[in-house]
Parts: sequence; structure tokens; C-alpha cells
Amino acid sequence: MPEHNIHHLASFLENWTKNDKYFEMLRLMAQLSRLFSESKTPYLDYRLTENLFCRYFKALNDARSCTAYDARIGSVGIGIKTFILNGSDQSTEKIAEFNKLKKELDGLTKMDLAKKIAQFRNERMQFANNQYGVSETQYHIVGRKEGLLRVFNTPYEEVDIDHLHLESDTATSCRFNDEKNEYTFNKSKSVLMKRFTVPHVHFDVEVEIFDEPLMLLEQFFNNQKQGISLAKKMEKGQDFVMLPLYSYTKAKGKYVAEKSGLNQFNAGGRRRNPLEVYIPIPKDVHNHYPNFFPKRDEPFSLLLPNGEHLSAKICQDGGKALMSNPNLALGQWILRDVLKKKECELVTIDDLNRLGFDSVCVEKLHKKTPDGLEIFKIYFADSEMNYESFIENNRF
Repeated sequence: MPEHNIHHLASFLENWTKNDKYFEMLRLMAQLSRLFSESKTPYLDYRLTENLFCRYFKALNDARSCTAYDARIGSVGIGIKTFILNGSDQSTEKIAEFNKLKKELDGLTKMDLAKKIAQFRNERMQFANNQYGVSETQYHIVGRKEGLLRVFNTPYEEVDIDHLHLESDTATSCRFNDEKNEYTFNKSKSVLMKRFTVPHVHFDVEVEIFDEPLMLLEQFFNNQKQGISLAKKMEKGQDFVMLPLYSYTKAKGKYVAEKSGLNQFNAGGRRRNPLEVYIPIPKDVHNHYPNFFPKRDEPFSLLLPNGEHLSAKICQDGGKALMSNPNLALGQWILRDVLKKKECELVTIDDLNRLGFDSVCVEKLHKKTPDGLEIFKIYFADSEMNYESFIENNRF
């Protein structure tokens, strides 16, 4: 499939069925299903599907870093899902989780609940669009049925709040639609689900499951031993660190400081630019991983999710701040481009909870710019990948 055909959504939808290698690899991986299950329905791990899609469509893999999309082709954000289809070629699947907003949702019922869930869902999509420069969106689905994989695409849309219709509201769930899609909110798990239905345009991959996949793999590895190298796993403190966007005390819990960090522009003393911010670096990070960042005031290149590079450095006493140079560049990206904050509007912990993150991940790419600057990559991390779990797993 020619690379130039997949820069935009229209060209992707026109050409995706021509990607023979992608479908061949889906079939091959599904043929190994006996490694995991005795079912006649092929098994395919969702992470494997994401990796195959990104490799053979030359997409960027955002599954670990983005809260809304698993892959990007140009400015197209793609959600990739793998699940079993029922007899009617449908399935209701999880599309969002709102655990940190449970208290705010618990007091709502019926249409008020449906509207608030829709609002939260839309805000997270908008946040991801702003962070990654996404302008078009789509779901890519690999449905599993007996003897085959049914592959299709379907719109990835914001919930149309102006056309919401409540279907039911019980003690366990709230069901509603927006005239285009059907949604179910599971109250106990704080999970939003969407009904996916196979469209007329789809692609079937027939799968003949191998009876003895272990024997085949053994033969392969015996023949290929000399040419195999294992992929290196990301190592904490060597390849990445997590940084919190919040402060914490026992009395307050998590909160975003009003006069430092993302709200540094609001600090006292001299008059400050409304874009003045920094990302806090806790002492624990320096103590555990003293060599991860360059020395204080030594410049490095910071790669943003949208592909832009900023000049950055570690600043302040104890190296407690990650700042850009000029400092306003980081503030422009975080406050205006991503969070869409108005001038002098404070960032709060409620903002972070609503959007589904409270930390950033900084990766060391182990390469340099033509000018000799080390390159680091930064992105907002979802609620399952945060500073709290990162640092607690490193305490002795």
C-alpha cells in the first residue's frame, strides 16, 4: 500500500483494504490462537492489533501515551479495538473510564447524568486533539467471530449533547443515545461503553487455527536462533521518568499549587508573563535517578506530541523545575494549545481529573540533535500511568 495514500482520513478509508501485508499478519497471528484458547473463535490480543496496525499502516503508536487514541496517521487520530462480535455483528465495548470523577457523577441521574458523562467524554477527546494536533478521527475495529476476523472502520465522534435521548436509568446503569450512537454508563465501575455495529463495508480475514502452534514456534526458533534479538524493554530512570503536575499534602490531598508549577504566572514578586510555567521535578526523582536529566541549565531538546521541538533545561535550586527556553514556549503549549486556558486562568486539580491525567512522562530517546543536544520526549500520561505509582514502585 503506497505510503502517500494514508495522510488523511478520506484516503485511508479509500485504500485501507489494499494493505495485504496487514491482513496477512492478522491472519498469521490469529492462527496461533491455540496458545491461549481452545475456542473456535480466533484470539488476538488488543496490543498486538495496535502494533500490527501501526507497523503496516506506518502510523505513530500512541496507545501508551494518549488518553483517547491508539494511533495517528498524519492528523488522523485512530482508536483501535479488538473484541468478539455477537451473532448480530454487534458488541458494546468500553470507550472511557471516569473513576476520579465518580463523586461528581454519583449525585446525578437521568438526563443530567447523561449530559455530564457526554461533557466529560467530549472534553477528553478535545484535550487529545489539542495535544496531538488531531483534526480527524476514526475507530478501526478487528471483530472476532468463529473462523474469521471481521475488520471494519466506524466514526469516532464526540457525543452530540444537543440530541441526547435517555433510554433508561437504573441503579446500575444509564443508557442514552445521540441519534448516531448508543451509549451505556456502568455506574459501579464508572465506565462508559458504546455499541459497535459492523457496517456494510468491512473486510473478512478467514482464519484456520493451527492445532499445534507450540511445535511450529519451536521449529521456527530452532531454525532462527542466530538471527533473533529481543526488543529492549523501557527501563525506569534509564529510559523514562514520570513527573507530577500537582502538589500533595495529607490535609489537602492532591492539588495544583496556585503560585507555582503550571500556575507560576500567578506567583508573587515581580510582574510575570501569563505564559510563565514550569513542570515540577520532585526530589525523589533526582534521588533515585540522578543522571536521567542533564545538569542544571544545560540545554536539551524537548519533543512535543505534535512533533514540535522546544529548547528546554532544568532550572531552580535543587533542579526542581523543567522549563523551556524561552519559558513562554512551554506555557503556550500547555496552557493555550492543550488545556485551552484563558489568560491568567488558573489550572486546578479538577481540570486534570476531568481530562484523565495528573502527570507527564518524559522519555530519554538516547539520541541527539544535529547541534548535539540530547533529545527527550514529553507527553501527558493517563490515570493508569502516573507519578504516584511510578515513584512508589521505586521506594525501598
